[in-house]
Amino acid sequence: MTTFKTLLLAAALVAPAAMTATAADAQVSGIAVADAQGAIANSKAWNAARAQIETTYKAQLDQAETRRQAVARELQPLVTAFQAAQRAPGASEASLRPQAQAIQTRENAANQELARLTQPAQRAQQYAIEQIQAKLSDAVTAAVRAKNVSLLLRPEAALFAQPTADITSAITTELDRLVPTVSTAVPANWQPNQNGQQQGAAPASAPAAATGKRTTPQGR
Repeated sequence: MTTFKTLLLAAALVAPAAMTATAADAQVSGIAVADAQGAIANSKAWNAARAQIETTYKAQLDQAETRRQAVARELQPLVTAFQAAQRAPGASEASLRPQAQAIQTRENAANQELARLTQPAQRAQQYAIEQIQAKLSDAVTAAVRAKNVSLLLRPEAALFAQPTADITSAITTELDRLVPTVSTAVPANWQPNQNGQQQGAAPASAPAAATGKRTTPQGR
């Protein structure tokens, strides 16, 4: 089972100001690229936290995966019937709508159920990531200083970059130094950091991932 136990960085990772650059700075020398999300994903603190989360919430994650597979089996005949109805002569959006709505309703209910099952693990994940993110800006600053970088870009912002221009691993090294471990024990009154992109989006994305490929059909 990999869908839930491989808890990737579902939470939005907010890059620090040092990770952005304007067009006016494009001619500055010492240009490098770095993937902030990748730096966190490769950090020792995150990988240890992920392993701990998988152990602590194994029962819930296993239950969620079992339910995901069961729902997929339940939906498959409905989807197959819908696809056959689509191919039938005279099929229209109006005639297909009841079947499509029935599938959508069942999928939405499954998503809500899976969200409840995975919420504790998702919150622990968010809490761990947030602790690492708190040191991300410092890690970027330290890596930039050590590598004598004057302009740092996200990989997608660079049309081309030599592998040696990527300092993601250097940022990870700094993160390992600044935050060697994090806690996965979420305080009762803790709420995800709402600054920048809401990290609270992580639990909402879990059900979609849990159900695998979206099966909801589209009428004509």
